[in-house]
Amino acid sequence: MTDTARTSAPAAASNLPELTVSELAQAVKRTMETNFDRVRVRGEMGRVMLAKSGHMYVDLKDADATISTVMWRTNVQQLSFKPEEGLEVVAEGRLSTFPGRSQYQLICERMSPAGAGALLAQLEKLKARLQAEGLFARERKKPIPYLPQVIGVVTSPTGAVIRDILHRLSERFPRRVILWPVLVQGPEAAGQVARAIKGFNSMKGADRPDVLIVARGGGSIEDLWAFNEEVVVRATAESVIPLISAVGHETDTTLIDYASDLRAPTPTGAAEKAVPVRGELIERITTLDGRLKGGLVRGLDRRRTELRAAAARLPRLETLFQIPQQRYDRASERLNAALVANTRAAQSKLDRVAARLRPEGLANDVARRRDKLASAAARLAPAMTRNIEAHRKHLDATARMLENLSHKSILARGFVMVHREDDGSLVRSAKDLHAGEAVQITFADGDKKAVIDPPPAPKGRGGKGGGGDQGSLF
Repeated sequence: MTDTARTSAPAAASNLPELTVSELAQAVKRTMETNFDRVRVRGEMGRVMLAKSGHMYVDLKDADATISTVMWRTNVQQLSFKPEEGLEVVAEGRLSTFPGRSQYQLICERMSPAGAGALLAQLEKLKARLQAEGLFARERKKPIPYLPQVIGVVTSPTGAVIRDILHRLSERFPRRVILWPVLVQGPEAAGQVARAIKGFNSMKGADRPDVLIVARGGGSIEDLWAFNEEVVVRATAESVIPLISAVGHETDTTLIDYASDLRAPTPTGAAEKAVPVRGELIERITTLDGRLKGGLVRGLDRRRTELRAAAARLPRLETLFQIPQQRYDRASERLNAALVANTRAAQSKLDRVAARLRPEGLANDVARRRDKLASAAARLAPAMTRNIEAHRKHLDATARMLENLSHKSILARGFVMVHREDDGSLVRSAKDLHAGEAVQITFADGDKKAVIDPPPAPKGRGGKGGGGDQGSLF
């Protein structure tokens, strides 16, 4: 048979059913979801994308393969760790396909770090970053008050932790306790703990705690993971109220322990660090009171002994007054003699003054002074006369000038002054007066009262021009 014959021969008939692309994609999807209903896959997280809708898209990979993984928002919210590229995880879910791109993918419902090693690696990475920011610095630590009035506790209200704290506080030193109930495990625990710490710090008045205790019982690293979350660590570091962390057992360590002001090994230990023992305080005060009283008694005895010893070394009172007494006696003798001498000197001075005050001496002194005064008066009389005459002439000239400038001289020439009768104010213009207003007119020889007449009436049609009557001013 030639090639031409083979080409022109009809194709052999096929018994396979004919499917559309969509039908084939749906058949593959059903087959995969049926055969791989539930799977657990371990791998390293590659590209991690959190969409605005809250869904997470991540590539799980190992050395030879990669599988696209989708986790819906409700499941993402249940994660107890922060998904990061490079973290090894175990994902549990079901296989499905995405027909739009002809690829298969894992619909993840649960995801957890692959063992404690992965969690610790993530923890160390976060710890190093927060430490570099200074959140764990020693200088940020605040002292715990010795005897707080109010203690705020952040823990679960149903666990044994709060009962242990209250029991130990009642044994040591009963204080007022305010509980802020929170979840201490699970995806919502970290947010609630952080909000509780901030809530206590925002309180005002007598209810504001003096110290905070954040407590939880023991558990695995996964159980305690909420206290490793960054939001809790930052809230602890930013707390203005001193904070004691008591998470887990003594060997458990979380990041809140590094950011808190004091770490307690257990919740019971936190109560012990928050308050002293009341009985021990009473015993100590009693001991100090006894020591204080004993010290006072011993001090008084010692001072009394020292005072007696000092008094024994002091001289007697009679000895101290001997020398001052001798000085007094000698001063008394000199005083009498001084009084006599002073009296004689005063008498002699008085005699001399009296001699000058005799009538003959006084008459001579008066006559001498009278002659001196008469001589001075004779010299001063012409000068005083000339001075008085000059002042009289100046005064007369000033009087004449004042008379010429006075308004009375103006009135004498026929002028008058017009004043309002009601307030006495001077009228300077005719337009300032009104009809019927009372005025006072001042002449050179006296005053007269007058009333301003109204303006003249207008002329009539038949009247003579310019013949209107003029009213009287007075």
